[in-house]
Parts: sequence; structure tokens; C-alpha cells
Amino acid sequence: MSRSFTRLSLRAAALGALAISALAIAPARAAEDAVIIPAPTMDLQAADGVQTAILAGGCFWGVQGVFQHTAGVLNAVSGYAGGSKASANYTLVSTGATGHAETVEIKYDPKKISYGKLLQIFFSVVHDPTQLNRQGPDVGPHYRSAIFTNSDEQKKVAEAYIAQLNAAKVYKKPIVTKVGPLEAFYPAEAYHQDYLTLHPTQPYIAYNDIPKIENLKKIFAENYIAKPTLVSNAKVTN
Repeated sequence: MSRSFTRLSLRAAALGALAISALAIAPARAAEDAVIIPAPTMDLQAADGVQTAILAGGCFWGVQGVFQHTAGVLNAVSGYAGGSKASANYTLVSTGATGHAETVEIKYDPKKISYGKLLQIFFSVVHDPTQLNRQGPDVGPHYRSAIFTNSDEQKKVAEAYIAQLNAAKVYKKPIVTKVGPLEAFYPAEAYHQDYLTLHPTQPYIAYNDIPKIENLKKIFAENYIAKPTLVSNAKVTN
């Protein structure tokens, strides 16, 4: 079942044809398997103060949900990156023509979790980094795998980790995740925030995203927290 199809009520009617088209070419199986991968051999030095990671891995509902259940994450906000401020809204981004990717801004405490560990979770349980411009049933460049960096150090760590994982051949295909500097992040509409927690039985969430939370708990037990850190309750804001 395509996320685009299940969310027609949230879109402008003009996007209905696009959603149905995406459903027609979606694979029968939507949920992605987690992959157990090694930790990065290069990581950032633990710094003082709140740090930020910006990650895109398909539908931001699931990406946000996973990191909201990750210890050390102070806030995880769904939004858009890669395009202009004028086009940073769900209706336009869903056309796939804005340059934006559905993205999550992660504020974290580097004393409790490292940037490298966030990337390990991202590549292992959040999404399949070998799928180009899609994740499961969701198709288009706005669902691409991307790491938006805010420093040269983040860029070096991300690129080194991708090279490490490709060399180790932990996936059957090469990683297609793009690494590039963040120009701007735009928070998504309020109804997208905390979506996994608020709608756990929604068919798309139950099939595609709840298994990601279960995989986080199983594979990264030491990093898992049962009570999610929701945007509505976050102590750190954007």
C-alpha cells in the first residue's frame, strides 16, 4: 500500500492522479529489512552543547519515529531540505519537482550518542540506502536517501562511512546516499509531526514503520528508549 494513496485526504485533490500513479508502480512488498552493519571507524569528537544531524531516508514519518525512540536525541523534526523556502510545503514537495527531500532534523546530545551512531542506525534500520529515489512503496526524488551536512567534519565522517560499508559489502548493491551541505531546513506542517506515535494503527505506519521501531529495539537495544521524545514535548526547539 502506498503512503501517497493512504494520505489522499491530506493532499490537494489535484495530486490524486500522482498518488495513484505511484501506487501502480509500487512493489507488492513495502516494509524494508534491517541490515546489521559495523559501526563507523571514523566519528566526530564529542563536543559540548547540542549538535544537529540532518538525514533523509524516505517517508519522514518513519525516520522521525525511529530517532524519537533513540536515546540521546533531544528532538527530531520532520521537514524538507534541498529546495527553496517557497516550495517547502507538502503539496508541492509531493510532486517531486521542488528539489526537496522529506528530511528529519535531529538535535542530539553528543555526550550520550555520537554522530556516527546516528548514521549507523540510519543505514541499518531507518531505510535501505541502496534504493535510488524511492523507499519501499514511495517513489520520487523527494524520497531519496541523503545526508545533509553542516560541517566539513560531518561530511568526512559520512563519506568515510559510506566507503567503509561499500567496501565491506554489507548490502547486495552499492549505497546511493548523497552527501552534501545543508543550505536550509524547513519544518513540515504540524500534522506531520509525531505522526508515528499519534497514528500507530494507520496501515502505512503499521506495515512500513512500526517494524523499524522493533528493529531499533532489537539491534540497538542500548540506544533504544520506549517512550518517544516527541516534538510536542521536546526541551530543545528549532
